[in-house]
Amino acid sequence: MPEPIRIATRQSPLALWQAYSVRDQLLAEHPELNIELLPMTTKGDREQSTSLAKIGGKGLFLKELENALLDGSADLAVHSMKDVTAEMPPDLIISTVIKRHNPNDALVSNHHQSLNELPDNSVIGTCSPRRAAQLLHFNSSFKIVELRGNVGTRLKKLDDGNFDATLLACAGLERLNLHSRIAQSIPAHQCLPAVTQGTIGIEIRSNDTRMKELLSPLNDQETTYRTQAERALSATLNGGCSAPIAGYATIDGNTVSMTARVIALDGSKLLEFSDSMPVEQAEELGIKLARKLLDNGAQDILDNAEAGLSA
Repeated sequence: MPEPIRIATRQSPLALWQAYSVRDQLLAEHPELNIELLPMTTKGDREQSTSLAKIGGKGLFLKELENALLDGSADLAVHSMKDVTAEMPPDLIISTVIKRHNPNDALVSNHHQSLNELPDNSVIGTCSPRRAAQLLHFNSSFKIVELRGNVGTRLKKLDDGNFDATLLACAGLERLNLHSRIAQSIPAHQCLPAVTQGTIGIEIRSNDTRMKELLSPLNDQETTYRTQAERALSATLNGGCSAPIAGYATIDGNTVSMTARVIALDGSKLLEFSDSMPVEQAEELGIKLARKLLDNGAQDILDNAEAGLSA
């Protein structure tokens, strides 16, 4: 039996699904491999009673997994790309992105089938400032309540009657065979997705040439271009994972197009710009849109959001 390749992953059902999916794709390409999962609990998983913005953002879901890569106890880590911070440790890289799944947000409600059907003053649970801000822009009467936890925890709180609705990623629900809980795949014009939502990324040590070669067949080039554009947007805006920033890129032939938004936490302001460039300039497209947002007042919106989230 060859030396095992160890995959670091969070222990939530969705994270484990993603890790097993990567394992299965690797084995399909390289049946001779011996692959083990190394499930871990991160600080972001352990501290469920406080909002992510107040304890450091979604990067808290990465640190333990990245430490396992750096100390050699794991060979790769599997992440939801929207949890991956713009700045990464110097000795680690995202070498591979899997073909993107459904990027949209899902409305989950036991009584209403769309955002348009939600009555005034509906109570909506979410831990995402991006989702909350866009919900309030859509209807300022909505009551937004903090809701954290894994998918199962959030659904139980909804079913217990704590909320009228919640928003979750379509991709996560679909991966967990919870398609039936999606009342509506919310159109992007109503709620633009998070940067890289629906994309799985694989992180490795930057000098691990063997892992780069083994993983290369799993990389999806179209998703790579989209990821480059969206992450460049977030990085240029200096937007942490808790900032009310949305960005969604698509590919048509040799052209990448993207729409980018910055939204005030209370929904009172929404800046949006769109543009297109050749796919080879995907990163430049993200930077260009970020600068256009900044030139039109995005920094004030982001500063006010940061102050509000940390209060």
